[in-house]
Amino acid sequence: MVFTLKKYITLLTLLFLTFAVKAQEDEVTFEMAVSKDKLGLNERLRVDFTMNRDGDNFNPPDFAGFRVVMGPAQSIRNSWTNGVRSYSKSYSYTLMPTERGTFTIGQASIVVAGKTYKSLTKNIEVNAAVEDPNAPPSAASIADDNLHLVAEVSNNNPYLNEAVSVVYKLYVSNSIRVTNFRPIDSPKYNNFWSQDMPVQQYSAQEGTFQGKPYQYVILKRIVLYPQKTGKLAIEPLSLDVSVEVPTSRRDFFGRPLYTSTNKTVSAGSRTLNVKELPLAGKPENFGGAVGTFDFTVTTSKKALNASESLQASVKVSGAGNLKLFQLPEPILPSALEVYEPEFDESIKTTIAGMQGSVKNNYTIVPSYKGKYPIPSINFSYFDPKAEKYVSLASKEILINVIEGPTDGNASNNSATPSNRQEVVSTGNQFKFIKLKTTLKPKEDTYFFGSTGYLLWLLLPLILIPLAILFGKKREAIRGDIEGNKVKKANKLSRKYLSAAKKTLGEKEAFYVALEKALHNYLKAKLKIETSEFSKDKISLLLKEKQVNQSTTDGFMALLKNCEMARYSPFSNVQMQQDYNTASEVISSMDKQL
Repeated sequence: MVFTLKKYITLLTLLFLTFAVKAQEDEVTFEMAVSKDKLGLNERLRVDFTMNRDGDNFNPPDFAGFRVVMGPAQSIRNSWTNGVRSYSKSYSYTLMPTERGTFTIGQASIVVAGKTYKSLTKNIEVNAAVEDPNAPPSAASIADDNLHLVAEVSNNNPYLNEAVSVVYKLYVSNSIRVTNFRPIDSPKYNNFWSQDMPVQQYSAQEGTFQGKPYQYVILKRIVLYPQKTGKLAIEPLSLDVSVEVPTSRRDFFGRPLYTSTNKTVSAGSRTLNVKELPLAGKPENFGGAVGTFDFTVTTSKKALNASESLQASVKVSGAGNLKLFQLPEPILPSALEVYEPEFDESIKTTIAGMQGSVKNNYTIVPSYKGKYPIPSINFSYFDPKAEKYVSLASKEILINVIEGPTDGNASNNSATPSNRQEVVSTGNQFKFIKLKTTLKPKEDTYFFGSTGYLLWLLLPLILIPLAILFGKKREAIRGDIEGNKVKKANKLSRKYLSAAKKTLGEKEAFYVALEKALHNYLKAKLKIETSEFSKDKISLLLKEKQVNQSTTDGFMALLKNCEMARYSPFSNVQMQQDYNTASEVISSMDKQL
């Protein structure tokens, strides 16, 4: 029984190997390979036609533009690995170009088992003669041919304030290896509002470049909103790349040995042709919004009593330049007291652009009883896909004030009771004509015994203790070096915050003043020196002081904006928002500290 089972297993194994070999033999490949696709007029080109099955009637192509120097040289290779046969047969030619230009090596054909197989064509570019055609290609030239940095732009002809994405890709041929890279010249996006999209992890992906298989890595992604029309240049990104390229030498196992070199690659300058927004059909209330949006106006309540408050929200949501336009303002009746709006945004920036919402929250307090309408508010934007303007209007909202005083104008028209009183004689109506009076002099000329005399007498007794206490206090203040530093930093913080407000609209001056204000505020509250500033330490100290996370995040975001302002353009709207945020964050942090 055991012997029969072993024979059965052996038979199955032989059948499986037979079918595997048969399947492998049935798959015929016939390919053409060239030593290079670019060469000089005085260089040679090797062309190999390789097949995995023996065939007949090999028919080479017409090598137009080339002269056959050698060939065909035929070679056959047979090998067995784990019982599997491997077969390879090739025909090799050595060619010499006859003129400059781009030439196509046509299809070769072979007949295998009665069927005809053909190879694919190859394009070869022949350039001017090189100095040393017999010298092997250098590592730098190999890196040149197999390493490319490309900037892919989503839209070369956008409208003003329309989102444009730029993706920087490094293409690497399978014949070389990249070991390291570092940026040596980062582009500055002048005349653009820009948002960098950090790449979390560099991972290689399969792709093609100029029709050839390559691997590529996404190095940098950025979203741009052009702020000017006309031709705007995007500066190139340049990298220093460490590359390993194969040499003609082989190791013990026949594998090529690699040599290292450094190569500088650049994505090249790109130019965008930014179009003006059309004048035809442009609404009068157009505020610069470009994208696709929804517009709503809502209130927290529609019926209340006088002196109670309600919230009115003016909100724009959708996809577009959400940070680069002003929201429309409501026009309210004078009987409604309106406070400065609180700006709120919830925006997520992706490679496609900004998405989310922005809104202004108004606090409204009615003073009198009555019904007050909030008129319809209009909002217009330009849709770059439809290439037209869209106008949206909110519905009119009626606020009903149920209890409270009536309007002052109305009360003046109502009847009021008489407040007149009868005149009663006191008998003193003729007092002014008396012959004798009891008048006294207006100024007393006697100083001795007067109030002033007593004050001057007691003043030294009061001032001497005060002077002693003041002197001690002053000496204590002078000796408190740490306290003086805190006071000075606090004073400088208020000074620079005021300077930032005065320089709104001047990006560099504004963010320099704002950064100094934030740093001096930290000195005053956390008692740290400028040399100790780091984002991690600041976050840790604020956490130890039990400052809530949202306030800490707001403060760190302001510091980041101050740093980014040196390299990125910031709009007046963004500067105003950063100033408002700084005032709110400092106020909130004061309460918590």
